[in-house]
Amino acid sequence: MGRYLAYRLLSAIPILFVVSLVSFLIIFLVPGDPASEIAGPGATKDEVIRIRQSLGLDQSVGVQMLTWYRRLLQGDLGQSILLNRSVTIAILERAPVTLSLTLLALTISLSLALILGVVAAVRQNTWVDQSAMTMALLGLSLPDFWVGLVMIYLFAVLLGWFPTGGYVELSKGVGLWLRSLIMPAMALGLAQLGLLARITRATMLEVLRQDYVRTARAKGVPERRVIDKHALANTLIPVVTVIGIIVGILLGGAVVVESVFAMPGVGRLIIGAILRRDYPVIQGGLLLTASIYVFVNILVDVLYAWLDPRVRYE
Repeated sequence: MGRYLAYRLLSAIPILFVVSLVSFLIIFLVPGDPASEIAGPGATKDEVIRIRQSLGLDQSVGVQMLTWYRRLLQGDLGQSILLNRSVTIAILERAPVTLSLTLLALTISLSLALILGVVAAVRQNTWVDQSAMTMALLGLSLPDFWVGLVMIYLFAVLLGWFPTGGYVELSKGVGLWLRSLIMPAMALGLAQLGLLARITRATMLEVLRQDYVRTARAKGVPERRVIDKHALANTLIPVVTVIGIIVGILLGGAVVVESVFAMPGVGRLIIGAILRRDYPVIQGGLLLTASIYVFVNILVDVLYAWLDPRVRYE
């Protein structure tokens, strides 16, 4: 396992290099000039040129790329053009918001999906099954930003149960923290809830037809124990595989949800950087997102061996 883990970590390096290279080059194809954004609409041409020279934007793409990689090897993501501060610090300040939102959305999706999927499989072709899968299909069909807007109107404006937006730090209390996160997490995780529920149901139905499940039932093992002990454990491996993909989807969806709920996270930071051509922030944000996605998928592979003793990595 140790050798396999070391191999996967080393194989992540070229992947992240390609991601950083593509993210660096593609932003130069986007029209716009950060120097003009900083100078303002009333600035003269000479003022814009001086700002561009001071930021190093007058240099060739190759020189700028080598400078960025040299800083990256030292753990420095560069200096934000518009924030006038370290990109690393700017991202770390906002990372708890995005990570909290993503993890809570994943927890809600996984918990409800397992319940819906298992119940639908056990009660196959009944009204329970149809109702659960209808909810799953509804979740897959609704855009997360639209769900967020509907939630704000119903639960914040009309009922006043939750705030319309913003983020409360965990240090100010678990209740306030959850209250600020529950609506955006539900809006973000609803679509993934539908996907996970359908996969859980399909896998559970396949497992319930296996010989060892029929044998356990023939021996008089209680149905609840058959489901919990024998069937559910073997259903988790395909679900864990999908979770590795869903984490990347949730990180991408957090960009939209954070904007809808005015949350000061990394996603909203990247959106602002794109609109204002803050290249270092865009590069740093994309590299961070790709790194999390790669390492989560490595973790998923490691979890296989823990969930299924038959899985061995050499």
